Amino acid sequence: MPDSSPSPPSSSKPPSALPKPPSGATINIGEEYGTAKKNLPPAKIVVPAVVFVLVIVLIVSFMKRARPQASGSLDNVVAMEIPGQDSTIVALTFTAYNSSDKALYVHNIAATVDGPAGKSTADAVSAVDFDRYFQAFPGLKNGSQPAFSPEAEILPGKAVTGSIIVAFPIKLDAFNQRKSVSVVIWPYNQTVPVTLTK
Repeated sequence: MPDSSPSPPSSSKPPSALPKPPSGATINIGEEYGTAKKNLPPAKIVVPAVVFVLVIVLIVSFMKRARPQASGSLDNVVAMEIPGQDSTIVALTFTAYNSSDKALYVHNIAATVDGPAGKSTADAVSAVDFDRYFQAFPGLKNGSQPAFSPEAEILPGKAVTGSIIVAFPIKLDAFNQRKSVSVVIWPYNQTVPVTLTK
């Protein structure tokens, strides 16, 4: 039986006679469109905009920077040598003023002295030991106020005057040649201490 299925029409044109692609504008595949040159606006627009944003960020960060919530003064410094220990015991009397609108709760109190051999820091002794120190070193009482201790509260807009006692591991002569002495009050929930320097 002869095959009666139709056969596909054969192209009567030779392969060289196929249509040619149109000449003119073509797509250059080698050119990349994902570069900054193609996607970003010109530098003369971008650079001033970036500088403007940086200036605004700097101004806002300067205005919102952490600042101490209180200020004050270091009013009196009395130092005595601890016999046989090459150390100095110091009574520091100060006034702290809470300039914020919230109560200031004291977490820690220390003192720093900048002496001839560098800086030295000491924590304040416990307020319950004041009488014992005053008996051993009566000169520390000169100008002293009631003990100022951790957990003290300074109400908004109020000033508190108090004293702390610290022992620095330096001789009295070196303490007397100091550049400065400071009381450092660390409040709770604050990143910046209150520093009172004399």
